[in-house]
Amino acid sequence: MFDFSDEHKMVRTMLRKWVELKLVPAVDELEDGAPPFELIRDFIRAFGVAEIARAGLRRMEEKAAAGEEIKASDVEKDVARDPVMAALVSIELSRVSPGFAMSFGASLGLCGAAILRRGTLQQKQRFALPVLTGEKIGAWAITEPGAGSDAFGGMRTTARRVDGGYVLNGQKTFITNAPHADVVLVYAKLADDDLPLRERPIQSFVVERSCEGMSLPDGIHKMGMRASPTGDVFLEDAFVPADQLLGEQERQPKREGARDVFHSERTGIVPMVFGIIERCLEVSLEYAKQREAWGKPISEYQLIQAKLANMYVHYQNVRNLLFKTLWAAKTGTALTMGEASAMKAYCAPAATECAMEAVQILGGYGYMREYRVEQLARDAKLLQIGGGTDEIQQITCARALLRGDMVM
Repeated sequence: MFDFSDEHKMVRTMLRKWVELKLVPAVDELEDGAPPFELIRDFIRAFGVAEIARAGLRRMEEKAAAGEEIKASDVEKDVARDPVMAALVSIELSRVSPGFAMSFGASLGLCGAAILRRGTLQQKQRFALPVLTGEKIGAWAITEPGAGSDAFGGMRTTARRVDGGYVLNGQKTFITNAPHADVVLVYAKLADDDLPLRERPIQSFVVERSCEGMSLPDGIHKMGMRASPTGDVFLEDAFVPADQLLGEQERQPKREGARDVFHSERTGIVPMVFGIIERCLEVSLEYAKQREAWGKPISEYQLIQAKLANMYVHYQNVRNLLFKTLWAAKTGTALTMGEASAMKAYCAPAATECAMEAVQILGGYGYMREYRVEQLARDAKLLQIGGGTDEIQQITCARALLRGDMVM
């Protein structure tokens, strides 16, 4: 797969029209702290996302009624039938507001889709569907203070078995959508397990906003990604019923499987990066052709040409990685953790570099809000930190090479 089909290009045109009509006029308000959720619901209505989710769940219900097993692979094929569509949404939203794309993806993708994939049928109906239809806002809570990129080993949030369920204690931080979330997917370790805390299996719990003992304070002020509200999750003797353990079965310790939770997040930034670089390159080209200095367009100066050429090299490389991930998704080819880390290790810095180069090419105008590249530069920087820093991606990639896990 080396290009989008005609159908995909048509969908992309429709997405861009919605973005220009609805998202572009709202960017300033979102950057100043307005919640993005009504706009997310508008998107869901405009593109029939809720109807698609309901239809998919009905098919699962029919399979269950017929006594057939609902597999995770079936969910992926039924609800996310064309991975290109999800990538196109991320690309088009990220061209204008990566923060909005992050809030959208955290609710529907990380929270809603995770419950849909691994939850029981009752959990899919009760928790996943309201998130996927926009009725409720979802959050995905793994990161903790002091844990950073050692998200699983450094996790200190615990779940203690009690009659009828579990009692959760701990704190999560930097959680997208947390201040407004109705449903929070919380990851914790069993408090009464015999293993050392670092080695205990990670359990997932669907926690509702109304849960006594869970508090969701106001958001955290950030350098970038301001269109996505970010906050803490505090758990103090928060009782969660047994039927809200995701899948209603405790998972056994599998360290590699636990690490793979970040796999989709690492490959998922590729379309975001593609959208950021594409928009920065467009703005830079247009400005360089129009802006004159010493009697001629700055596009005729070799230093500007070099910047544009380097941006285009990144654009082409990220485009190739994008189509590799889409090919893998469509063919069912599993990318290794090393491959996913290599993608993020290249793409995240490329996004920041291209956005900063756009600021430099536009000079004083690039530093101002009007041309938006300063926003894209601030937003892009988070991609080098969230989901594992650049340094962690390099270490993971190197270790995979040394183990012989990487295809040469």
